[in-house]
Parts: sequence; C-alpha cells; structure tokens
Amino acid sequence: MYRRLALEKLEDTLRAFPVAALVGSRQTGKTTLAKEIVRRRSGNALYLDLELPGDLAKLADAQTFLSRHADRLVVLDEIQHTPEIFPLLRALVDRGRRPGRFLVLGSASSDLLRQASESLAGRIRTVELPGLLLAEVAPGAGRAANAWRRLWVRGGYPGSFDAPSEGRSSEWREAFLRTFLERDIREFGVRIAATQLRRFWTMLAHVHGQTWNASLFAENFAVSPPTVRAYLDLLTGLFVVRQLPPLAANVSKRLIKAPKTYVRDSGMLHALLGIADEDDLLSRPALGASFEGFAIEQILGLAPRRADAAFYRTHTGVELDLVLTMGKRRFGIEIKYTSAPTLSNGTRVALEDAECGEGWIVTAGEDRFPLAKDVEAVPLPHFLREVIAPLRR
Repeated sequence: MYRRLALEKLEDTLRAFPVAALVGSRQTGKTTLAKEIVRRRSGNALYLDLELPGDLAKLADAQTFLSRHADRLVVLDEIQHTPEIFPLLRALVDRGRRPGRFLVLGSASSDLLRQASESLAGRIRTVELPGLLLAEVAPGAGRAANAWRRLWVRGGYPGSFDAPSEGRSSEWREAFLRTFLERDIREFGVRIAATQLRRFWTMLAHVHGQTWNASLFAENFAVSPPTVRAYLDLLTGLFVVRQLPPLAANVSKRLIKAPKTYVRDSGMLHALLGIADEDDLLSRPALGASFEGFAIEQILGLAPRRADAAFYRTHTGVELDLVLTMGKRRFGIEIKYTSAPTLSNGTRVALEDAECGEGWIVTAGEDRFPLAKDVEAVPLPHFLREVIAPLRR
C-alpha cells in the first residue's frame, strides 16, 4: 500500500470535525484508505459498505443502530446509496458534538457535497483522494526521476499503475472505461447512453487542455449547448474531468471566460485516444497537452488546500497554463514538454498582467536554471518536491 498524502488530511479533519467526507473517482483507493483509518483505531471504529446488502440492512433502523455506536468512528462507504441519512447524521452529531464521529465516502461530488453541505453545514469537511501522486509512488528524489514517466503514461489509478506490463495496464483502463460507462454511472441515476457518453468523453480527450466550446460539442452531438454542458458537469462531478477556471484578473484586456477542460487521469486520456505506450505517445500531436494535464494534476494534488487554481489567457493569445494563488502569494506556471525552454514575450506579459510574484516554466528535462529575474525553468519532479511540497507545511 502506498502512503497516501490524503491520509494526513483525513486524520486532521477527523480531529477537527464531527464528519469527514472522503470523495474521489472510482478505483482511486478510498476504501483502502478508510480501512487504514479503521485499523489505526484498534477496534474503536466500525466500517459499513453500503453496496453490501448485509451492511445496508443494518441501517434499516439507522437511528437505533448508529446511536449504539456513539462512542466509535462509523465509516459509511458509498454514502450516495443512502442520501436520506444526512439529516439523521446531523441530529446524532448535535446530540454530542465531538470530532471524528462519522467518515463518509462517495464517488460523486456534486449531489453528495450539495446534500452534505445542506444537512451538515459547519459540521463536515471534505477531503478529495486523487489518483496516485508522484510523491506517493516515488517519495525519494532518485526514484522520482525514473517513476514520473511511468505514472504519466499509465495514469494514477493503482490498478493501472501497478499492472505487470503496459498491455495489462491498457487492459485495466479499457475495463474501467466499460464498467464506468455501462454500470457505475447508472448508480447515480444517469440515463445517458453509454455509447453517447463515451463519444463525448473521447471528444473531450481530443481537445484536452483547450477552452470549452459548447457550440462545437452541441453541433457534433446534435443537442443543445445546455445539454452538452450537463454532460461536462456530470463527468466533472464524477472526478474524471477537470474544469480549470479562468483567472478573474483586474486588467484592461479581453480575457477568455470559458474554462479549460482536461481528462484528469493521464492514463485514461491515453486510453481514450488509443495511445498504447510511451513510444506511441511521443509520436502523437497530443504529447504536449498530455504532459500539461499530467503536470497540473500532480501540482494540484500536492498543493495545499488553500491554493486557488486558474489559468490566464487573453483573446490575443497571451497565456499562463496555471496560476496558483495562496493569500498574497501568486505563482505563474507554464508547462512545456521540452528540456530547453525559453521565456517568450507572451509569458512575460502574462506574468505581469496576472500579477505573479514568481514565474516557473515546468519541463520534462533534467536541469533547473534561471530564465530571467523571478522566472526559472525546472523539471516537474523537482518542482513538485522543491516548490509545491514545502507549501503544505
């Protein structure tokens, strides 16, 4: 088992809040993490998997059952199967307000978080479990230099990353896609045809890292712009797509206002595009966009909770791939699959417009070097370890 960084966040949340919610895509390891929390409590915790009829039956009289375990941490896995339980959790929490009363797990953010926030306002904090991060699979500097490409090509789902061969990894991802589209989304009440949603997801993969164009998608699917936007929000809510918002900068320039969209897991992106391995990836036009999305997910997965993420782009093409804001500190980040980056005039202008105190060109190379005052080129593993990780302390 990898030492997941979310475990620390989760333990901190359970020490401070009566209810913690652990959310994330299917197959990222939420259940494994929850069972580690239970194991650490040496019998002072109870785990219920609400997909199992036996465990679900225990909540037929949920008030009586949960009241009997008022002195233990109760873990409710796949909580989206019993959304009606949230008001009861609030009542039980308010009877004896103490931290670490409930841990709830779910794979759909939008409905789960809406219901939780409405019923448990002020009593719950959410922790997201992303796919595997480089800091988790290769915590040492030497190992990270070798592991990041495998993580990039295969993606962060443990079943894909740990597969014994590239072929098996590809098979795992294809099986995930089929199960996700044909079975899993049905559990959330989605009635979109699996073939239609796969086509939509694949089209998103082909415009990975570009700004959202509702008209283009609506025309291709012969539906209205609000309908394709609903598809986008669905996949975002299921943690398989990221919508990166534009920076709301106070400048006198016309800014792009649509979000940029990314397939969150790089391995799943490659599966949707039919990319078999690294050699195949290196010959594809999607190479740069794939590396950009992978780097963004690694950065945001490691960044502290308080970090706000956006991108910056004007209608004239001046842009920054990622802008991280933490209080008064702001980073401007360009991501390039190269070992010899240069600092373009457009990037200089964007750093000034977005009022970034620090500028970084994150690369696929091996050397770190300055490009200008307050602007450095840095390999992705170094950037994660030497710039982003210290922000968590």
